[in-house]
Amino acid sequence: MYCQHCGAQLAPDVPFCPSCGLRQPAVEGGTSPPLPGGTQLMGPVYRFQAPVGVKSRGGHWIGQGWEIVKSNLGLFMGMSLLYLVLSSCIPLVLHGPLLAGLHIACMRKIVRGKMEIGDMFKGFQFFVPTLLAALVMSAFIFVGSLFCIIPGLVVAAMYQFTYLFIVDKKMDFWQAMQASHAVVKNDYVGFTLFLVGAMLLNFLGFLCLIIGLLVTFPIVYAAITVAYKEVVGFEPGTV
Repeated sequence: MYCQHCGAQLAPDVPFCPSCGLRQPAVEGGTSPPLPGGTQLMGPVYRFQAPVGVKSRGGHWIGQGWEIVKSNLGLFMGMSLLYLVLSSCIPLVLHGPLLAGLHIACMRKIVRGKMEIGDMFKGFQFFVPTLLAALVMSAFIFVGSLFCIIPGLVVAAMYQFTYLFIVDKKMDFWQAMQASHAVVKNDYVGFTLFLVGAMLLNFLGFLCLIIGLLVTFPIVYAAITVAYKEVVGFEPGTV
């Protein structure tokens, strides 16, 4: 059991939190208890409590991403090709939903050990929030890049978990962006270097006659999904 106000762990049936001193609504039957991963259900809306002291493990996450992709390499390459074709036909509009779908496929692979090509389109169940997230994040990254490349990279790193918060916690786009930032601000440098490493990996894939990009692209998003799982955790029943 956890405090519904400050998130401190409590013994069962404790009416008051020893940390913040506030009464627990769950004891009175007022609201639902906190959900795993630092998320609380307040009516129909989630209130996310970011973990504290998180440090980036970029090399480990990219390595785990490769392990996930190589176990189903052909299917991941097909998804990458599908993303590149569809997103080039309708730039930016399909970017968010397709990436959300790729994250869903990675989540299913991690949790269930299997996935299918149709998972790529499940991101369209969250079309509006993922579209708005893509538009707003692109604008923020563009503005950050105007000042220098580094601020643009930091902004991109801040919001790298946005689509996962949308599909996993069912947040709206702005809530998801704030939650992603709350996680990354624990280690701006580490998470930015993680993103830079992922970008360099994709650049190497592009140099390999572009075909390599079909391999490196899903590795990057599998790595981000692994990072989210380790830092935040999936909600039970999401996958």
